[in-house]
Amino acid sequence: MRKKKATKTLKGDQTKALILETALEIFRERGYEETTMRAIAEKAGVALGNTYYYFRSKEYLIQAFYQRLHDEHLAASLPALEKKETLKARLQAVMRLRIDVMKPYHQFAGVLFKTAAHPQSPLNPFSDESDPVRDQSIALFAKVVEGTKARIPKDLQAELPYLLWLYQMGVVLFWIHDPSPNHRRTYRLIDHTVDLLDKLIHLASNPFMRPLRKQALRLVAEIREALPDDEDEEQKK
Repeated sequence: MRKKKATKTLKGDQTKALILETALEIFRERGYEETTMRAIAEKAGVALGNTYYYFRSKEYLIQAFYQRLHDEHLAASLPALEKKETLKARLQAVMRLRIDVMKPYHQFAGVLFKTAAHPQSPLNPFSDESDPVRDQSIALFAKVVEGTKARIPKDLQAELPYLLWLYQMGVVLFWIHDPSPNHRRTYRLIDHTVDLLDKLIHLASNPFMRPLRKQALRLVAEIREALPDDEDEEQKK
């Protein structure tokens, strides 16, 4: 009985992976808006009903893509973090690995950006639909911060994982538009900005910087409050 169940689960996982790979291929060819679930099912050789069984809509396919990227990034980052001690080295490793993981999807990322950049799109990294992957990504940056011996003020340390996630989003946007061979401009950007961030974070622990740090953190709080929450979204419906 267990063997049959394991076989069935494996087959289901394979079908799910096939549907996702096929969807990504068609998204690259036609764009997100022009792709239909029927077209994905036909090209994958999977019944339309089964396609909807695994993914209720195109949005769920993209969220599965986001989850896959994060899972691969996490799997690559954890061993790297075990070998790094300084904040600079840990952040640099995680950021470089993020680009390594995304490399095969550079063309698709450009296509997806056209839709995901819209503020009301469920594919937007700030959307409610993206909450699970966003939270997991922020948690990874929390590991980056927690595993270092750097002196970081408690108020800044509480917000730093979120701020580093925002920083990552900026780097990803740069990467999407980076035509340089092997994305070397993006890697150079990471190296320089990580060095700058490391210095700024260490500088923030200086007592004389406390007023400026408090002001910056208040600004971050205001930005968070400006983002729509679940209640705001419900009122719009």
